[in-house]
Amino acid sequence: MLTCTSKYNTMDNARRDEFTELDRRIVLAAQSGLPLDVRPYDYLASELGVTPEVLMDRLQAMQTDGRIRRIGVVPNHYRLGYIANGMSVWDIANGDVQAVGRQVGAMEIVSHCYHRPRRLPGWPYNLFAMVHGRSQDEVMAKVARIAQLLGHRARQHDVLFSTRILKKTGLRLAGG
Repeated sequence: MLTCTSKYNTMDNARRDEFTELDRRIVLAAQSGLPLDVRPYDYLASELGVTPEVLMDRLQAMQTDGRIRRIGVVPNHYRLGYIANGMSVWDIANGDVQAVGRQVGAMEIVSHCYHRPRRLPGWPYNLFAMVHGRSQDEVMAKVARIAQLLGHRARQHDVLFSTRILKKTGLRLAGG
């Protein structure tokens, strides 16, 4: 069951339960993905028996209080033909890693980028940037673009290619 946050504590119990049940139904209906429709929220609202405005209000409330972190597009890059996945790893000076990470993460060729601790002596890399392509050569060309952007700030780098596909899903509520 969803936990109501303090902003609901001023409501009477019946109203709190009403919102809790509706919020749970919304999460259950949306957790496997929104429908491929011109107006997915209208479609989802219709399926739930509420207006699109009520649905949007509840989604916003759940984002505001932290029950939903974000709503975003998660394309299946394999189905789009991007079968080569390379995690580029970079050795960046500790004082530069935040600024460099923002630059790399903003590149359209990078799906996600993050800072991780080094594991010396064998692992000097502290910046990770995922790149997808239709081939390993395409991924390597994209990594070369990152290297060009970084110049001397990248002391060394490598690319680790995926060898198998892991199922990726977010948190799922039981019953959905």
